[in-house]
Amino acid sequence: MAGITEYLTEGSRIFFTGVKSKFKPKEYVGDANQICKQIVKECWNGKFFQTSTTNFPQFWSRDFGWCTQSLMKLGYEQEVRQTLKYALNRFQDVGKITTTITPNGKPYDFPTFAVDSIPWLIHSIKVSKFYYGNYKEFLNQQIQKLFDTAVSLKTGLVKQDLHFSSMKDFAVRKSSCYDNCMLAMLAKDLEKMHGLINPFKDYDYEELLLKHFWNFEQGYFYDDSTKQDYIAGDANLFPFALGIINDVDKLHSALEAIQAAGLDAPLPLKYTSGRSKVNFIMQEVFLRDYESNSIWTHMGPLFIKLVKSANKWQGEIYQKKYTEMIEKLMCYPEVLTMQGEGEEIEIKLFKTPFYTADRGMLWAANYLTL
Repeated sequence: MAGITEYLTEGSRIFFTGVKSKFKPKEYVGDANQICKQIVKECWNGKFFQTSTTNFPQFWSRDFGWCTQSLMKLGYEQEVRQTLKYALNRFQDVGKITTTITPNGKPYDFPTFAVDSIPWLIHSIKVSKFYYGNYKEFLNQQIQKLFDTAVSLKTGLVKQDLHFSSMKDFAVRKSSCYDNCMLAMLAKDLEKMHGLINPFKDYDYEELLLKHFWNFEQGYFYDDSTKQDYIAGDANLFPFALGIINDVDKLHSALEAIQAAGLDAPLPLKYTSGRSKVNFIMQEVFLRDYESNSIWTHMGPLFIKLVKSANKWQGEIYQKKYTEMIEKLMCYPEVLTMQGEGEEIEIKLFKTPFYTADRGMLWAANYLTL
């Protein structure tokens, strides 16, 4: 667990930043592309790409990993590599790769060690062609640490009896489908990275994901190893988006399950349609429904891109809705919520008495590359 100092410092900073944002929200001028370009540019602080312009002016391993390929396509090659150097130097100084680095440069995990930090960092190194020769020993130590800490030798899957942080970091899941996708991505990336060990190479993650998480009767991926009967957006996005599962029929079935559960409406993509079957950590009480049926724009462009590969027309409809949302709100928001019913539904920025969602996410890079 992160130290109490990091929790209190970061929590207080985000709270007061949110209060300021409520009364003086930042708005960007222009069309959707112009707005997103401004945000991405603003997320570059001269040293590294921070996750957002307001609440999260720091490095997050997973968030940067989601955006690395798009940032490279947008011409930020030098900035991407400088960001990796910044992060690796600080991680190496403390001897661990964490979920995040505080604005003043201190690595820590929220809320605990995450299965996806190392995979996304390695993925960023790979897609950016970053020279990692000076970090090989450290990276190999961290890869082995992940394997020893999180992986069941018997199954090759994430251990079920431990709580790991993840992209849905307020939820408590047991060996989630998403986390196991991270192992699959890491195993695949390490195959092509000279000098790095690959303790995952003996496991067939395509087969494991289908065997342990695919609901053959109803045609979707379970959220985690408990196999409860609800649809999770991340569980049915990443197996396909990362190229782990390439079965077209299963892709169409998973997309239909997402749509039937309403996770794509009025915009993609929600984690779940409700909270009744999901357990959350204590801190979630301050951000109730932050990670249940709210709309998350980190998954949105990834989902749209995947839908386009299966149904270009449907994907373009989703993209148009995103364009309209960005231009209406004059930002690229972190999380959205809904008010009203039917045709009267209005999309608004997620807010609680303790938190106001960010208006300028680095994730805008993924919209720009749609």
